[in-house]
Amino acid sequence: MRTLSRGMVSLTTFLTLMFSSLPAFSWHDKTHLSVAEAAGFELWYSAAAPDVAKSKSEFMPVEGKNHYYNNIAGKEVDESLVMGQVDRYNKPDDMEGHLYGAIIGAVRAYQAEKATGKYAEYPLVFCAHYIADLSMPLHNTPYDDFNKNRHSINDGIIESSVRNNIGYIQRNIEDITIRNESDFAREIAKVANTARNLGFRIREEKRDMTQNEAYLQVIRSASLLKAVLKYAGKNPV
Repeated sequence: MRTLSRGMVSLTTFLTLMFSSLPAFSWHDKTHLSVAEAAGFELWYSAAAPDVAKSKSEFMPVEGKNHYYNNIAGKEVDESLVMGQVDRYNKPDDMEGHLYGAIIGAVRAYQAEKATGKYAEYPLVFCAHYIADLSMPLHNTPYDDFNKNRHSINDGIIESSVRNNIGYIQRNIEDITIRNESDFAREIAKVANTARNLGFRIREEKRDMTQNEAYLQVIRSASLLKAVLKYAGKNPV
């Protein structure tokens, strides 16, 4: 029994250290829901569900890596980098993370399930969540002390106002056309780079995002999600 107790303590310590080394959730729930609703996603009310799944320890090793890219090398994001992550979707041993590839991977999962005649909407719920994560600056930069200390407050910068400003996000959505995965990857890279650049700027200036900066970011996510829904054959509502 003593051996079992020591084992449980060791396991608890291991899990605590593992989870504390991973990025926290991106944008709080209302922000995720608002991005999806503004984009016209029919299941917008489910857009926070991937974080709910991620909060369960048995799902964390698989799901957690889909929510960020720990860009330690400071690489500019391009089509090649995005496509290089697609095969890592749902891979638990990728500590670097693969947010960009997860977006395309989720759409591929939707297309594959739809082709079998199954109810295929749930992969798009994950896709909607990942696309919102994409515009959050601290999910595109190294998970260093600055990121850890400021992550939660930046997640919630517009949480108290965003549900009242869905119309504002909708009015500012940009028209994006995605014809193929090459277009898709390039559009992901565009949003990733705006988020990455903002992340480096607030780090250099030792500050949090302003509300205006956060709204510009979620507008980019909503714009991309609306285009992705059309690309997937779903008419935004």
